Amino acid sequence: MKNAYTVSQINSYIKNMFSQDYLLGSVAVKGEVSNLKYHTSGHIYFTLKDSKGSITCVMFAGNRSGLSFRMTDGCQIVVTGAIDIYEKDGKYQLYAKRITADGQGLLYEQFIQLKTKLEEMGMFDPGYKQPLPRYIHTLGVVTSPTGAVVRDIINISKRRNPYIRIIIYPAIVQGENAPESIIKGIYTLAKENVDVMIVGRGGGSLEDLWAFNDERIARAVFDCPVPIISAVGHETDTTIIDFVADRRAPTPSAAAEQAVYDITVLENELKAAENSLKRLLKSNLEMIKYRVLFYQNRLLNLSPLAGIREKRTYALTLEERLQSLMSAQLKTSRYRLLVYAERLKGLSPLLKLNQGYAFVQNEAGQAVTDIGQVKYGESLRINVKNGRIKAIVESMEKHEK
Repeated sequence: MKNAYTVSQINSYIKNMFSQDYLLGSVAVKGEVSNLKYHTSGHIYFTLKDSKGSITCVMFAGNRSGLSFRMTDGCQIVVTGAIDIYEKDGKYQLYAKRITADGQGLLYEQFIQLKTKLEEMGMFDPGYKQPLPRYIHTLGVVTSPTGAVVRDIINISKRRNPYIRIIIYPAIVQGENAPESIIKGIYTLAKENVDVMIVGRGGGSLEDLWAFNDERIARAVFDCPVPIISAVGHETDTTIIDFVADRRAPTPSAAAEQAVYDITVLENELKAAENSLKRLLKSNLEMIKYRVLFYQNRLLNLSPLAGIREKRTYALTLEERLQSLMSAQLKTSRYRLLVYAERLKGLSPLLKLNQGYAFVQNEAGQAVTDIGQVKYGESLRINVKNGRIKAIVESMEKHEK
């Protein structure tokens, strides 16, 4: 009996055969999508079929950049990738790296080539992106004058700011004449001094949006002095203008929201600023009030009037003290004078005379107090209490001690 192989050995052998096949390593397969599932992990699972067969396909989340549109069941696509076997269950499947709509492969290649060229020239550099002004007065729109796009932009812009001025340039957005029409619209609105410009259209196939992959439009957007928001197609649609524009919006409605500031938010901000300013003013006024009072009190203390008032008060105090001292001094002097008066009274000749004593003077007017001061026949004046007596010395008698 021949040797029996395990299932895993056979699967590994077949996988090895697949990996050595050059064709299966990079193959493009076209067909119709069915059993499509966008997984929450980001992976995309689907079946690619034609009238005679089908093959299971998977595109991992890391390769989603190779898909420029959202697939649906029944759409015709071309899948480029590698065919390999999943050893665990022995089933082979197509691992997609890039997916394009069937018949658009050449356009996609042209898109990639132009994108690479412009990127190498630096036209996608964030350093060249112009910031959008926060508050605008005039909005310029380059798009088709009919359809939902222009209505959405007008409605949303007016809802966010009823006072906004909108200038619509009716451009051709599809076909051979579209690039020239769009470029003319950009130049025309730039001369109108609009604050921000929206350039875009509604969704469509790659061919429908191809005008926005024109290099001339890319250069016009890059050179425009007015900030431009690209709003081409739906969120999954990507065109060259999206990379060159100053801002990309996933939809025309989102572009209007980016361009026009919501006036209700502005009113709330102004109200908050007003309240904040009032609080600051009130606080500053209170601070100034206290400072004025402080300086007022300080000025009163430093005022000449305050000094004069203080000196006057001090002078009054001194006056009162002086009067008090003078009164005390007068009282003391008056008492002392009385004492002296009493003393003098005791020494007063008049008092003595009143008591019966007399005051005797010689002819020279000297007081006679000794018998030796007079001589016989000398004239004397005797003063008594009520007059003077003139006498002649006739005799003298000396008292014995």
